[in-house]
Amino acid sequence: MKASSEISSDNAQTEKQQVVITSYDERDFKTDGLRAYAAYRDLGIAAGTHGLVQAHVLRFTVPFNREVMSKLHYHGTKFQMIYVLKGWIKAELEGVGEQLIKQGGCYTQPPYIKHKVTGYSDDCEVLEIIMPAEFETVELEK
Repeated sequence: MKASSEISSDNAQTEKQQVVITSYDERDFKTDGLRAYAAYRDLGIAAGTHGLVQAHVLRFTVPFNREVMSKLHYHGTKFQMIYVLKGWIKAELEGVGEQLIKQGGCYTQPPYIKHKVTGYSDDCEVLEIIMPAEFETVELEK
């Protein structure tokens, strides 16, 4: 059995993970992430796992605008989970349809699933956990 501080990736490399501890600081929210209409608080997990996993809190910073924010796309991930910390979010997922996820709820987005955000509350904040930390996003609607 491997120690809990080690993990094997798909290509059989074993890298020792680091303990990552973060504390809340409002100044940690940055607006240079994937979505221009959201602020991201990186939780430092990517560095601690050598890029195996990314975790961040995403806070929507402007009211929902369907023309700007509701574009069909997919991510080249192996795993993605979204947990709603505050408010609610609506997402349309390929093969599932539109779903309303409220505070305390979560959903996964399987690899390469086509999806789009179709609404969110003004106070919406979500925790995203994604594998791997670096991944491709392909927009299907302009």
